[in-house]
Amino acid sequence: MTLNATTSHTVGPYYHIGLTWLNREDLTVAQTLGERVAITGQVVDGNGDFVNDAMLEVWQANAAGKYDHPEDDQDKPLDPNFEGFGRVPVDAEGRFRFTTIKPGTVEGLKGTTQAPHLVVLVFARGLVKHLLTRIYFDGEPANAADPLLECVPAERRSTLLAKKDAAGVYQWNVILQGTDAETVFFDY
Repeated sequence: MTLNATTSHTVGPYYHIGLTWLNREDLTVAQTLGERVAITGQVVDGNGDFVNDAMLEVWQANAAGKYDHPEDDQDKPLDPNFEGFGRVPVDAEGRFRFTTIKPGTVEGLKGTTQAPHLVVLVFARGLVKHLLTRIYFDGEPANAADPLLECVPAERRSTLLAKKDAAGVYQWNVILQGTDAETVFFDY
C-alpha cells in the first residue's frame, strides 16, 4: 500500500462552527493571581481592510511564569485559577478585546530568560494554516534580553509590542500582509 500526502486546506471559513464553544474573552476569574491587563486591537489585511472572520487563540504562562501544562517542569507555582488559554473572535470590523494577566518571565533555551509574552495563533479564511506570533509588553525591561525578540530585526519588533494607552488598555493590531507594518509571524 502506498500513502500519498493530501493537499492543504484553508483554515476557514467554517472553523467557527466547531470552535465557538471555546471562545473565552476573559482568561481570568476573581481568584486569578497577577496584574490584570486588557488587550484590544484589530485584524487587518495588507490593504488595511478589516478581516471580519478572524479568531485569535491565546496561550500564556501565569504570573509566576509557569505554563499550566505537564511539560512545564519549572520549579514555579501553578495558579489553580488560571489556565492560560483563551480564544477570541473578532467582530464585524475585525476588532477584538480580551482580558488576562501579565505573565511572568519564562525560562528559555540554554539558560536564557524570555520576557513576559503571550503566544497568539491567528485563524482566518484564506490561510492555509494558522499563523503564530507573540505579544510582548512595550516598556518591559526583560524585552532587551529576550532571545526571540533578538532574532527579529529591530525595525520589525514594534509589530510584536502591545502599547498601553491613556486608559491603561494595551493596544496591539494584527496586520496580515503586504506592508512594512506587517506583524511578525514565526515558523513552527
